[in-house]
Amino acid sequence: MNTQPVPAPLLIACALGIEHLALRTGARPAGAGPYRRGAGGPFTVVRTGMGPRAAERAVTRRLGEPALAGAAVLATGFCAGLAPGMHPGDLVVAEETRDPHGTVPCVNTDLLVKELARAVPGRTVHTGPLTGSDHIVRGPERSALLATGAIAVDMESAATLLSAVRTGERPVAAVRVVVDAPEHELVRIGTVRGGISAFRVLRSVLPAFLEWHRSSLLPRR
Repeated sequence: MNTQPVPAPLLIACALGIEHLALRTGARPAGAGPYRRGAGGPFTVVRTGMGPRAAERAVTRRLGEPALAGAAVLATGFCAGLAPGMHPGDLVVAEETRDPHGTVPCVNTDLLVKELARAVPGRTVHTGPLTGSDHIVRGPERSALLATGAIAVDMESAATLLSAVRTGERPVAAVRVVVDAPEHELVRIGTVRGGISAFRVLRSVLPAFLEWHRSSLLPRR
């Protein structure tokens, strides 16, 4: 009788259809269907819908499924950069996620930085706190968030990771691709180019996620 522990799976959470498409395209060589198998064990990509409440509901529901018990959770998708010098297509590896409901430290961020540099060579990878918002952040509000020490903002990562750790001990991380930045806001000319660049980057990051998962596995029985 095999008594070896079964590797905990990986749940990759994103909000938007375009993000899900990028990740699904990147995963296509690994197989078909909602559950695929990578080097670090089984994984699935879930589209949560936009905003922190939608992320909380979707992640809590999925982690209640027996197939995802004990899963590592990685939040990903697009974000707004807060720091000067950020450009569309840059990567953000969160050292922690934060919002008014709490702060969650991320696991194995150094490994993620190394693996992302390998998966998407030539792209700048930024590390630091990733803050959450319940709305799209523009103009002066970006400066106020930057003053708190955050380097990027999105609407789902903080809620995703907080929901994940509330349901049980598990490795968590957040990796976002900058789609707009202080000098490249969504309302300005060049948005389409920035979006295409961010999409291509997001399509290429899955190998880094799987290596992070492999190194962070919590066995389950």
